[in-house]
This record gives sequence, C-alpha cells and structure tokens, in this order.
Amino acid sequence: MKGICKIVLLILLFSSSLKAQDSSLIKRIPQDTSKMVMNSDAVYNRPFLMIGKAPIAIGGYLEANTQYMGTDGVTDGFSFQFRRLTLFFSSTIAKRIKFLSEMEFEDGTKEINLEYAAIDLEFHHLLNFRGGIIMNPIGAFNQNHDGPRWEFIDRPLSATTILPATLSNVGFGFHGKLFAHNISLAYELYLTNGFDGNIVDNSENRTSLAAGKSNVEKFEESNSGMPMFSGKMALKHRKYGELGLSTMAGVYNKWNLDGVVVDSKRSVSAFAVDFNVSAFKKTNIVGEITWVNVDLPAGILPQFGSRQMGAYMDIVHTLYQGNVLKFEKSKINACMRLEYVDYNVGTFASTQKNIGDDIFAIVPGVSFRPSAQTVLRLNYRYLSQHDFINNPPSLTSGLQFGFSTYF
Repeated sequence: MKGICKIVLLILLFSSSLKAQDSSLIKRIPQDTSKMVMNSDAVYNRPFLMIGKAPIAIGGYLEANTQYMGTDGVTDGFSFQFRRLTLFFSSTIAKRIKFLSEMEFEDGTKEINLEYAAIDLEFHHLLNFRGGIIMNPIGAFNQNHDGPRWEFIDRPLSATTILPATLSNVGFGFHGKLFAHNISLAYELYLTNGFDGNIVDNSENRTSLAAGKSNVEKFEESNSGMPMFSGKMALKHRKYGELGLSTMAGVYNKWNLDGVVVDSKRSVSAFAVDFNVSAFKKTNIVGEITWVNVDLPAGILPQFGSRQMGAYMDIVHTLYQGNVLKFEKSKINACMRLEYVDYNVGTFASTQKNIGDDIFAIVPGVSFRPSAQTVLRLNYRYLSQHDFINNPPSLTSGLQFGFSTYF
C-alpha cells in the first residue's frame, strides 16, 4: 500500500511541476452535458485535468465536515472529520479503448481502497465490453456516489447499510445504450466475485451485506467459487427523468473445500428501483428502494434477518441562482432527505408482532454551490432507531456542516 501512495504522490508532483512551468499545458475536461447522461455514465462523467499531451487525465474530489451529534441526550461533543479523498486517473489507450481507475482514502488514511480499475472496449453503442475492478450496478447511488454531486453530508443509509455502497468487485461484462429522440435505454450485465460469510459472521450481530464485502481477498478469488451476477436496465426521458431496475444474486458461503462439499449453497440476492425526477423547473427528486434476501444457515439467532429493505428520497429545490459574493452562476438550495431501513423484515413467531431493528431518519438542510463542482452543506440530522425487540426508540440528532469539491 505504501508503494501505491508513492506512485500517487509522484503523479501529483509531476502534474504540479508542469503547471508551475506553463499553465497553458493544463486543460480542464468538463463533465459532458451535451449528451443524455445517465447514472451508468457516472464513472466517466467527471471533470478531469489534461496535462499537455500526457496520455493520462487526472481528477478527484474531497469531503470534509464537522458535526455535533447526540443520542438520547448524550453526546461525544464537537468533532471534525476528513471523510475521504478520491483520485481518478483515466486514459484513452486507442480509439474506442479507454481505461479509468479510482482510488479512495477514507478518514485520512485509515482506509485506502482501489474502488475502480477497468478497461472499456466499444464495439458498438449497444455492445461495450468492460473488465477489471468494476462497480456493481445495483441501485443508482453505488455508481453515482461522488460527494460533490449531493447536498447531504452523510450517504443514504439504505445505500450503505442495506446495499453496501460503494461496492466493487473484479469481473467483466457488457453494457450499452439505445437512443431514440428524447429517450435513452441502457443496460449493464456483469459477472464478478461476490460476498463472503461475513454477511452473517460479523461484529454487528445482524445480517449485513456491508460486512460481507470486506474480504481482503475478494480481488483475488471468489469465496464461494461461483460468480455473482449483477445487472441493470434504465430508461431516461430528457424532460422527465430516469427510472432504473437492477438486481444482484450469488452464493456467499464456502460450500466446497478442496473438492469436498462441506455445506449447502446459501444465496444472497438484492433488487432495487431507483428514480430521478427532473420534470419540475427548480426541483429535483432522487430516490431508491432496495430489497435484500439472504439464505441463512439453520439455527442462527433470530436477530439475523433473512429479509431487509431500505429506501431514501432526496428533494432539492433551488432557492436562488445567480451571482453571490462575486461567485458567478452560483446556487442556493433547500433540501430534504427522508430515509428508512429495516434490517430484519418480519414478525416474531411466538407473538406475530413486528420485529424491530429499524431506523427512520429525516435530514433537512441548505446548501451553497459557488460552482457546479463545489458545495457547502448545512444539515440537521434526526434519527429514530428501534432495537431488535422493539423497545422505545433511541433518538439521535445534531448539526453537520461540511464541504465537498472536485479538483
């Protein structure tokens, strides 16, 4: 990992030295707004810097914030957080052949992850090959997760604790688009490595896909010896917005050990519906609904749920657009997020009462965008959380202020 950090540092120093010598060598490649961009385009639709005739373009973003949160009147006080620094490197190898990688440093350097490193070969707009470390197209947030695109400091609970964004695996598959007037239809189909037994063998004491993606060997081999399938279909109308349907399914446990069957195959599957409504002049609505099903081993404790679901909806309304403090084309937005997750869908067998282990959250806020690529965010976060046996909920609330920017 130290070697990776040194390489990244050398690239950044090289680009800085070129900039110092001749600023005319630096060319900003903006996000592509000329085409009908969809969530599946998010990995490439980012601002990059080209340095002269260098074969590589560089970009990235960072997120930082401060917050004062408390649960049931108890607080740890005021703290600053440097959430993540992400670096992008892209290259056009030849006509219709391109490469992109994404490296993320979380909580300073507490975690360093290679989230994306894949090659794209375009045979036809309906048939493109993609292989390497890819982001599984489950839901919309997993591929479209860059901090500067969102008005909220925290990522959605359903996208990070029901679906484990950001989820990436090594594998390959195909994607493509069909265009017709104001409508685009896109698909993605991939086979990748999948989850491991940490879905049920984890410190959270609940079924957790987020824990199941933490296998440090997932880029080397499949824990189950079988590929996981993930696929998505999405339809976008230029005026009204986008609707996506996606699924993911595979076997997560090690059922075969050196040719000997040691366990039955246990499956995990997910289904998601995502939408982006842009029909209103100054208001945009984004949301996602997710369902997860896990085949649990016999005799497991009842707090491990075989079914989970989650949803969120963001409403963002532009209050003002224009010049603010000499920032041209800036925006002031009012926003609201509603979200709900249920980690154990079902009822107790003995009483037929609903199992708890759920969270409802509401997050109002305001944001200031001095440019499209930079956002300052002020959020008030309120969460109501039930435990497994549905005791009165614990209440968490507090203020968050932060910023995120591409660079």
